[in-house]
Amino acid sequence: MNDVGFEALRPAELRNLLATIRRVRIGVLGDFALDVYWFVDPRESESSLETGLPTQPVAEARYALGGASNVVNNLVALGCGRVEVFGVIGDDPWGREMSRIFAALHVHADGLLCETRDWTTPTFIKPHFGDEEGSRFDFGNYNRLPDAAADRLLAALAGRLPELDLVVVNEQVKQGVHRSEGFRRELAALIREHPAKKFVVDSRHYSEAYPGAYLKINDSEAARLVGIEYPAGALVLKEHAHAAARALYARMGRPAFVTRHARGVVVCDELGLHEAPGVQILGRVDPVGAGDTFLAGAAAALAAGASPMIAATLGNLAASITVQKLRQTGAASPEEILAAGAAPDYVYRPELAEDPRQARLVCETEFERVTDREPPARLTHAVFDHDGTLSTLREGWEMIMEPMMVRAVLGPRFDSADESLYHRVVDRARDFIDKSTGVQTLTQMQGLVKMVREFGCAPPAEILDEFGYKRIYNDELLRLVRGRIDKLQRGELAVEDFLIKNAMRLLRALRAAGVKLYLASGTDEQDVKAEAGALGYADLFEGRIYGAVGDAAKDAKRLVLDRLLGEIGDAGGLATFGDGPVEIRETHKRGGYTIGVSSDELRRFGLNPVKRSRLIRAGADLIIPDFSQLDALLDWLRVKQ
Repeated sequence: MNDVGFEALRPAELRNLLATIRRVRIGVLGDFALDVYWFVDPRESESSLETGLPTQPVAEARYALGGASNVVNNLVALGCGRVEVFGVIGDDPWGREMSRIFAALHVHADGLLCETRDWTTPTFIKPHFGDEEGSRFDFGNYNRLPDAAADRLLAALAGRLPELDLVVVNEQVKQGVHRSEGFRRELAALIREHPAKKFVVDSRHYSEAYPGAYLKINDSEAARLVGIEYPAGALVLKEHAHAAARALYARMGRPAFVTRHARGVVVCDELGLHEAPGVQILGRVDPVGAGDTFLAGAAAALAAGASPMIAATLGNLAASITVQKLRQTGAASPEEILAAGAAPDYVYRPELAEDPRQARLVCETEFERVTDREPPARLTHAVFDHDGTLSTLREGWEMIMEPMMVRAVLGPRFDSADESLYHRVVDRARDFIDKSTGVQTLTQMQGLVKMVREFGCAPPAEILDEFGYKRIYNDELLRLVRGRIDKLQRGELAVEDFLIKNAMRLLRALRAAGVKLYLASGTDEQDVKAEAGALGYADLFEGRIYGAVGDAAKDAKRLVLDRLLGEIGDAGGLATFGDGPVEIRETHKRGGYTIGVSSDELRRFGLNPVKRSRLIRAGADLIIPDFSQLDALLDWLRVKQ
């Protein structure tokens, strides 16, 4: 199994699915909890008269639905037509706050029982001190559900079952409603008695207790259930995730969803194994609640009649939105999902990307064949990225962008920031630069604005917009580029000193074979044209040179590909060469053949392993280090010489 057969939901299909979800009726049975965030500000602290210890003033308190409650919140955010809850709360402030939130969300809570004895609403209080989260305070660890209450809870669900399209069964705390063996036995019997009804189970401790239900489970827990133990936090091998998905499908008799964090989801159903890839995210992420969001998205899609694979795709899209909502247990709205689903950036073949030992080389070449796709039968159009693919005039741009970003983020604290803060900013800047390589500079600067606000070191009045930061970066970078062009014009350096090996020969060979050449870059268009002219190959593109035009919404690479496909009808004769993920992803989405150039820009030949990994994740069909094996490359592309 691989991801070659994966097809993303087209926007029209996604809109139709979300419209159908507005009519579904879903019940949620499980452990309803409340997350409480206390933001402590010591500026108003005083010594306690009783203890003499400093107090911890809470400047702000926020309440968020957790556990099964968060699944409910996500179902409501998705626009589900009716959501009903079946669970237990205590006669306490936390239970009353949860009931108030449910009422505001228009959730039907007749099945939410209030126990006055031996039961406290499961509540997790998370104190925050600046950027750090302190030790959690937990309520509900000593809950014991009376048998009579368990019977009433299941009777309430059974009474509503005929009116529901699907039931989500949630279990997250050991002291929750599922702790009783009798409760589990009776719920399992209820599932058996209604084989036509869809139940989806997400359970930390009793995943196998409910055969006949769809199962959502993470990869490490799935591996454990089939006898494969991993240390906490260890990477679960792909083959073990696959084996677990097959085994759990066989045991449960219903489809199994094995989630693999950023690596996507493995699905096993009656049609076999499938994989929904993860979604690439440029900025900082917070995974809290992402599993609940995935569960809600997948459950809503199943209730609407979607296949398990489509359900996993929707769940992935929804989760990719909530992980970007920092310091909160977020949810994804239909509008956000439609925006994310318009052109999602999926992560392909992460195992191969991270393990060069798995590389398959084309015979007697340095070319790595990533997919089984064949190049075009007749190459008619070729799109090239510029910097790092053809030109090295801008080699070292990262070393200019990183300190510029660090200075912008730290602002007036640049000289005084302690080592911990300084390195956190440096790490964030490096990670963002690595993930955003190939996108427009303006888009990168939009990310910088968010980063500056996130750290809060710069006074709001001193924070620039993306255009202001871009001017600072461009001024510093262009000093480097112009200095190199000056040396070129003075004869101190030659054109070959700024080209990837054999780049010029490749362009001329393709042009001679009648292939139309396009140059598309995230660099400003006037600069791309000037640099291509200085290096002597601008004329080979016959005016088809495109770059950034000062509008982040108008990405040159996407526009070129859309315009090109509008002219030629399909991507059958198209190949794209690039060292960045953007051009590779955009061509992959449109069905063109993708050649990742994992160039070493310092030497101008040889493999850059960091780029190799990045390009495989973006969807490259072929990886080459440079164009040194030109004859073999032209033969591979079926270009006559």
